[in-house]
Amino acid sequence: MPERALILVVEDDAALSRLLVDELEADGARVAAFAELSGARHWLADHRPALVVTDLRLPDGNGMELVHELAGAEARPAIIVVTAFGSVRQAVEALQAGADDFLTKPLDLDHFHICVERVLETRRLRDEVAQFRRLSGAGDDFHGLFGRSAAMRTLFDHIGVVARAHGPVLINGESGTGKELVARAIHAESERADGPFLAVNCAGVPQELMESEFFGHASGAFTGARVARRGLLQQAHGGTLLLDEIGEMPLALQAKMLRALQDGSIRPVGQDTEEQVDVRIVAATHRDLAQRVADGDFREDLYYRLETFAIDVPPLRARGDDVELLAQRILARCAAAQNKPVRGFSPEALARLAAYPFPGNVRELQNVVERAVAFAAGERVEVADLPARLASDAAPAASTDSVPRGDGGLLDGAVLPTLDEVQKRYVRRVLDEVGGNRRRAAALLGIGRRTLYRWLDGEREAD
Repeated sequence: MPERALILVVEDDAALSRLLVDELEADGARVAAFAELSGARHWLADHRPALVVTDLRLPDGNGMELVHELAGAEARPAIIVVTAFGSVRQAVEALQAGADDFLTKPLDLDHFHICVERVLETRRLRDEVAQFRRLSGAGDDFHGLFGRSAAMRTLFDHIGVVARAHGPVLINGESGTGKELVARAIHAESERADGPFLAVNCAGVPQELMESEFFGHASGAFTGARVARRGLLQQAHGGTLLLDEIGEMPLALQAKMLRALQDGSIRPVGQDTEEQVDVRIVAATHRDLAQRVADGDFREDLYYRLETFAIDVPPLRARGDDVELLAQRILARCAAAQNKPVRGFSPEALARLAAYPFPGNVRELQNVVERAVAFAAGERVEVADLPARLASDAAPAASTDSVPRGDGGLLDGAVLPTLDEVQKRYVRRVLDEVGGNRRRAAALLGIGRRTLYRWLDGEREAD
């Protein structure tokens, strides 16, 4: 969840409202809660929340009215509808009105947290795509992907070809390169564009909930499963489902996913009969899946099924002048958001951006520019406004055909370290830069906190 995200809860059950507020605040959100529509509307006149969680039956009206109002707003928040009177008709009505998800009482808090993370991430990407479209020039923007370099033009061509096909897709690329944006572009260019697009990070779903999350479950399937629940494959029927970080999926679940890919058959947990789904699977990973197959951590048959249509997303260091073009557009967005008169970069600052290898790719560039705008005192970002790793004279130089090197950089001396050693050093540098704040470090690295903790735990075990 984005730090300090503003969330509105509209719920007349005092106990449930308090529970939701406590859970969301524990995740770092700022939460406002109201028991009636009138209070929520008055508050919304002066605030722009990232997410609204609303009941349908309220003392002074129907929560569906609020869904219609919010869905048509200029700064549209993510919307989750919660009700004790769930039905297929109400679910369809809420989703058609603009809700992002629909949950029934009694709430499963684990599913609630997953739902909140998913809809907030979807909103962030939606806003990011819209912002890039406003700021980019003609021919530079391809469904939210921006670039003029040969590498990006090749990527756009590949997306167009793959979108017209019908099989599953595997997107390879380093963390922070925009793999989810590539998946969304494939969906938007395909004949499924009018259908749903859902995204889930496999590394962010607890293993004990994975099967239910993907395939759904029948009522009474396990303790706490009081009502039947549709899985992501069912929810994405007629559209596209992105499985981000597919390499983190357990082997047992990979077998069921392969069956769904081969003939569209799924069996919800606790259900005796199979169901058919029509969904295109797009998988993404920053890992070497071929190596994971060799190590016995990933099914060979699933890998080759996915790899039929493979797309490689280029790292930022291989995109030439796209760094400057992206930086200028990100700066315009950040300056507007921070209400600052920053209009550009000094030549020296641009040179530092161009020379830096950006291991965290576009996501790291976004964080660097956002910080620089915050520190800028005038109309230009100066070298001193950049993070220490870029402002230092010892900052490593970028290269499109070799690894970064330089005095004081990630690689020192004549003996090149392994990729694992480079990763460990860089993670340590980022942690030092943010004062040990793991949440900020994970955001800067373009990974989830769970992944960062796993890296750090592995490092401690190695030590």
